[in-house]
Amino acid sequence: MSPSMQKMWISIIAMILLALAMFTIYISRYKLNKGFLKVVTAITAWLFMLIGGLLMLFVVLTGPTS
Repeated sequence: MSPSMQKMWISIIAMILLALAMFTIYISRYKLNKGFLKVVTAITAWLFMLIGGLLMLFVVLTGPTS
């Protein structure tokens, strides 16, 4: 697989993780009552956001491929 295709798949995975982060933050804030499950979904959302952001940062900072 070429480096360009690898970067494309990495960016798609990062976008999916960021979308999952939005969804889990919404669920954590508005759909769950106080409790253990709310904390777990919030931590999961932050992990999705962190990993997705780092992957996007990698794709942007490595620059264009030939």
